[in-house]
Amino acid sequence: MKKPLASEPNAGIDLHIHSTASDGTLTPSEILAMAVRLGLKAIAITDHDTLAGSAAAISRGIPSTLQFITGIEISAAAPPGFHSGGSIHILGYGFDLGNPGLASLLEVLKTARENRNPKIIARLNALGMDLHADELAPIVGSGVAGRPHIAQLMVKKGLADSIDDAFDRFLGKNRPGYVGKYRVPMADAIGAINTAGGIAVLAHPYLNDLNGQDRFESFLKTLISLGLGGIEAIYPDHPETATSEYCRLARKYDLVITGGTDFHGEVTPGIQPGIGDGSFLVPYSVYETLVETLRTRK
Repeated sequence: MKKPLASEPNAGIDLHIHSTASDGTLTPSEILAMAVRLGLKAIAITDHDTLAGSAAAISRGIPSTLQFITGIEISAAAPPGFHSGGSIHILGYGFDLGNPGLASLLEVLKTARENRNPKIIARLNALGMDLHADELAPIVGSGVAGRPHIAQLMVKKGLADSIDDAFDRFLGKNRPGYVGKYRVPMADAIGAINTAGGIAVLAHPYLNDLNGQDRFESFLKTLISLGLGGIEAIYPDHPETATSEYCRLARKYDLVITGGTDFHGEVTPGIQPGIGDGSFLVPYSVYETLVETLRTRK
């Protein structure tokens, strides 16, 4: 994490970006170059359940015009008493990449993902598709294989028209190739990030199927009791009313506000880091507040 520059309220940042280390289509190096080209001032690479994206970016070298903070997005289970249709995603920022506790948690998730992929491919094979697990390696590279990579393989072999088509017809929930996913307990996900010196943030809350003011606030308070420190209030798919409400709750419970595009490269066509479809902006002051909060928690 680099020392922030003087505040630039009109400068854009993006604290939610995925690389080829998980399910994005650009390498960390390509993401850094794109961020500089777009004039962004700060970014985080928040790959799913892996530190490889952040580590690769740091190893590559962060451009002098760009601020960078370590990031991750962990798939967690809803806490007891709450039900969500899928994972609750927890973003982590500013942690130690070498923390053994966080590494151990991610190893559990990696193993679960690796065990899931052959089951998905077996289901697709049963539908008459000629797919093999070893064909994923050139697509995944050093990343962690998952459904998006299987979808890319399907497109490559002419078994689907696009990644969206592969999910819509075969890989999405309740589709014939879907296999349930392991999710770490919420307390473990938040605890691992905090123990590693980072701050845990609830990702894109509007997408979690836990809305309704009283219901969501109760859910948020439960996560805070487990150590949650922030909320991703600024997100392209959030209605303005939702963003305003999340910001209000952040102020009420002393949470940091974060924001980002959830950029995945070709998986999210028409979306670019920091600007989304061209109408999106997360101000640099959000990054400054996040860094200052991390500093005071050390």
